[in-house]
Amino acid sequence: MSVFSESALEKKLAELSNSQQSVQTLSLWLIHHRKHSKTIVKVWYNELKKAQVSRKLTFLYLANDVIQNSKRKGPEFTQDFAPVIIDAFKHVSSDGEEGCKKQLDRVLSIWRERAVYENDLLDKLSEVLHGEKKAKKRPYEEIKARDEDFASQSSPSEPPQTAELIRALQELENAASSDSAIRQRIAALPPEVQDSSLLHRVTDKESGERLSRLVEEACMLLADYSGRLAAEIDDRRQLTRLLALFLQSQRDGLTQKEQKLEVSAGRSILCLHSYRSNKDGRKYTILEWTIFFNKLIKAVGFTCTSF
Repeated sequence: MSVFSESALEKKLAELSNSQQSVQTLSLWLIHHRKHSKTIVKVWYNELKKAQVSRKLTFLYLANDVIQNSKRKGPEFTQDFAPVIIDAFKHVSSDGEEGCKKQLDRVLSIWRERAVYENDLLDKLSEVLHGEKKAKKRPYEEIKARDEDFASQSSPSEPPQTAELIRALQELENAASSDSAIRQRIAALPPEVQDSSLLHRVTDKESGERLSRLVEEACMLLADYSGRLAAEIDDRRQLTRLLALFLQSQRDGLTQKEQKLEVSAGRSILCLHSYRSNKDGRKYTILEWTIFFNKLIKAVGFTCTSF
C-alpha cells in the first residue's frame, strides 16, 4: 500500500468507481491508514461536495464500507464521520441523482439494524430523508382506546415466508467461515509476517521491501476476510431471528387448529347426544337421519346434502 497523503487520497477518490471492488479496495486502504482518520474524513467530505452528481452516492457507499469494517479495529472512523454524516446525507439526497434517497434509506436501515450509531443520530438521518414527523394531536378517547388495545396487538415482526428462509440458508452455504481456500492462504503466510520477533531476519533493503509488500498484502487479505466474517455473523443473527419468528408462527397456527378441532369435536358429541336422548322408542326416518348427519358433518367443517 502506498504512503498516505492528502494528495494521494484525492487522487484515489477521483479514480473511485461505483463497482464493489473499487469501493472495497479503497476502503481497505483507508482502514489501513486509520490513524489519519480525521484528515481522511475532511478530504472525503470536501471531495464529495465537488464530485459529479452521478458519483456522489458512491462516496456514501465508501463511507458505509469504512465505518462498518473499521469498527473491529477501533472507533476512529465511526466517531470522525459522525459530525459530517448528516450534512453528507443532506447533500447527496438533495443534489444526487433521482433515486438516491432509496439507496440512502437502505444504508440507514442497515446502520439501525446493526446499531452503527446511536438512535438520536439515526433519527436525524431519517428526518433528512423523510422529513420531520410531527406528532398528531388525538382526542383522549382515541388515546385511551389505543392503550387498552395495545396488549392484544400482535408483534410488528411478520413471520418469514418459507422461500425467504430457504434463500437465507442457501446464502450461508458460501459463507466466509466455510471458505477453505482463503483460510489456506492465511495459514500459508510466511512466519515473518505473523511473528514480529523474526524481524531480525531482515538484513538489507531488498528483503525489507519484500517483507513490507507481504505485510501489506496480508493486511488486505485479513481485513477483507474479517469483514466477510462480520457480515456472516450479522446474517446468522438475522437468520436466528427469522427462524424464531417462523417457529412461533407455526406454534400459534397449531394452537388455533387444535382449539378449532376441540370445538368441532364438542359440537359433534352434543349433536349425537341429542339424537340418542330420544325416549319414545320410534325409529328415525330417512329425512331425520339426513338432518342428523348434516349437523354432525357441518360441526367438523364439511357439508352433506343427501345419503
